Amino acid sequence: MEAGQRDLLTRLLSRVSRSFYLTLRVLPRAIRPQISLAYLLARATDTIADTRVVPRAKRVLLLRELQSLTRVPDLGPLAEQQALPAERELLQRLPECLELLDSFCAADRRLVQHLLSTIIQGQIFDLERFSGETEKEVVALRDDAELDHYAYLVAGCVGEFWTEICRLHLRGLSHWDSAQTHRGVRFGKGLQLINILRDIPADLRRGRCYLPVTEPHRLLEPAGFALICEDYHRWLDRAVEHLDAAWQYVQQIPARHGRLRLACVWPIWIGQKTIARLRHGNPLASPQPVKITRGEVYLLMLDSAWRCWVEPCLSRRFQQLRQMTTR
Repeated sequence: MEAGQRDLLTRLLSRVSRSFYLTLRVLPRAIRPQISLAYLLARATDTIADTRVVPRAKRVLLLRELQSLTRVPDLGPLAEQQALPAERELLQRLPECLELLDSFCAADRRLVQHLLSTIIQGQIFDLERFSGETEKEVVALRDDAELDHYAYLVAGCVGEFWTEICRLHLRGLSHWDSAQTHRGVRFGKGLQLINILRDIPADLRRGRCYLPVTEPHRLLEPAGFALICEDYHRWLDRAVEHLDAAWQYVQQIPARHGRLRLACVWPIWIGQKTIARLRHGNPLASPQPVKITRGEVYLLMLDSAWRCWVEPCLSRRFQQLRQMTTR
């Protein structure tokens, strides 16, 4: 790997992925480049989709051009609109990302291309489904089926990709079957559903309500929580069930793959702690999303470092956190 490519997967990756960078760095070396590059590409398309100073139709066109990952359209003007230097640099270096992708084996290229095509499909759905940009134009998803489909497009497909990459490159995981892939899909869906439930106020201000409610504009006021309280806890229950499937995913990872276990355990435990916090109070009462502190994240990571090698201790901690997620 050339120096510039290593820089993409280390320095630049750390600047655009922030906390998730720790998860990427702990991955086994055999799968770290593929998953890290996939993250960079997804982050780049997400930046394109979110650049509101560029007309919506133009953003959709750029995303469609990138969907095949065969060429990079001219992103210079869009890159200059980025407030964050790291995001500007990522868009400017997108051709280098594709060069690195070309150096992968055919199977890896195919998996990354399928993943990005699916994610971009979700981003285009987002831009076309939510036609407004402010809280005065709030639109909601139609039903639970549309919510579930959206969660697959932007996150469930990541679990699918992750599983296939592990099956291809890690010793002892070639036996993973469609059941494990399904668990991986639910893993991603669960994390996305948690993000949706914690980000309701911020999404509403952008004209988006990812929850299927009939009067989304009423959620702009804290009192509107009474209208969705029952469904809100039902969606939290669904997120808990998805994380249960994610834990079954972890249990299929042999103890000798401790680094892979860590990379999967961390988001599950952080998700459980977040659900526990979402169970209490009114999520519409504050414009700030509900989240656990950085210190709590580090404590979870430290606690997992030894438990990942001792199955009973690992499962015991999962069950303790799960009890906190129930009503």
